[in-house]
Amino acid sequence: MEEYINLFENIIAKTLPKVDYMDIRCGKGNNTSILMKDGNVDEINTGMSLGARIRVLNNGAWGFAYTTDLSKIEEITETALKLSASLKGDVSLSESDIIKDKVETDVKIPFKDISIEEKKDIMKEANDAATVDKVNSTTVSYGDSEVNELFMNSDGSEIQVKTSRVRMALNASATNGEIIQFGHGSLGGVKGFEIIADADIEEFGRNIGEKAVRLLDASPAPSGQFPVIADPELTGVLIHEALGHAVEGDLILQNDSILKDKVGTQIASDIVNIFDDASLRDGFGYYPYDVEGVKTKPNQLVKDGKLISLLNSRETSSKLGMTSSGNARSIIADQPIVRMSNTFLQPGDNNVEELFEDIDYGIYLKGSRGGQVDTGKGIFQFNAAEGYLIENGEKTTPLRDVSLSGNILETLKNIDAIGNDFKLSVGFCGKDGQTAPVGDGGPHTRILNALVGGMG
Repeated sequence: MEEYINLFENIIAKTLPKVDYMDIRCGKGNNTSILMKDGNVDEINTGMSLGARIRVLNNGAWGFAYTTDLSKIEEITETALKLSASLKGDVSLSESDIIKDKVETDVKIPFKDISIEEKKDIMKEANDAATVDKVNSTTVSYGDSEVNELFMNSDGSEIQVKTSRVRMALNASATNGEIIQFGHGSLGGVKGFEIIADADIEEFGRNIGEKAVRLLDASPAPSGQFPVIADPELTGVLIHEALGHAVEGDLILQNDSILKDKVGTQIASDIVNIFDDASLRDGFGYYPYDVEGVKTKPNQLVKDGKLISLLNSRETSSKLGMTSSGNARSIIADQPIVRMSNTFLQPGDNNVEELFEDIDYGIYLKGSRGGQVDTGKGIFQFNAAEGYLIENGEKTTPLRDVSLSGNILETLKNIDAIGNDFKLSVGFCGKDGQTAPVGDGGPHTRILNALVGGMG
């Protein structure tokens, strides 16, 4: 990226007299994606990407332009200037540090050192391990990317970041001729191929296949209000969906969040501490600087049950009288929006066994099959991948088709015990048509009076 620094410096110097602020993002990347269905490779995509975007702020309005041809950088600067001149807006930016830095992901095995054939072999190993008796279909997806990015702005920041990210996911379906059930799992990280090479692929695949088969014999879940225990994966989904989206500054400004004007108030039980931390290197949502050049750090959202902070960009934080939390994210071709990174519930003091001991009759929920949230109304519904009845403190009957729904604030206040274990999941989050890699998780969590829905 060094070769573009002078070019961009000149563009900024020439343009600055005409605007209040401008920034440039440029990225060059290599990526590979492979899709395998039922043991056969369905598609392979490999490619290089190059792109740059110019963003100018003038009279409170953004102008934004993007190109994949860097010889057109002056042309897109003119386009961005024209766009901002044609609009009237009320955009202002909060203060941000001027940063000059170079950061590189710690990589032990570069992706280019592993052939497509080797990647396919590992996918096949996972596929074969998942294809246990009664599994009738599998899908394995693999993706890796290595991206060099340069960010420069008219304040004087110049940041270069090199990121490697890899993920492999597996879905298995099983049938007994009457019903179909599914198992899912993924692994990955912001590292090199070592994260796949070091994993027990046979165990990874087998566990997913066995989960799908196990669910064939599970009972339909009862419906009603019960004490529930959510495993780390479902805890993460709950925190991400129920709280994370509701603290995004743009949703607060759009009057689309139950948490508007709630900073400083008690929104959860006093044992609840929630963080969003893009600087967490082990999280799939890791990034050292956001797309506005703001350095990331652990951002505590909820402390002892009180909402103490929000997720913001420089733009949303300015309107809310705060500073940016470093949560402006997007691919280079898209406008930055406020996004989560690694969002989690902090572990508590209880051994996981202790969470179960006090429950006479309740439900243990494991994994997630997705869900939805209405941040404005403050309600959510998630589907667990699998469940178990808890009777007299012990896990008993396996359950399937279990959902958890409720009011965000009531549910957070009903968290009454938190485990001392911790796990982050590897995933992606969609918002406004954009997708971003995220991590979410936490420990095992006990929630009283949770509304569980089943088919039974």
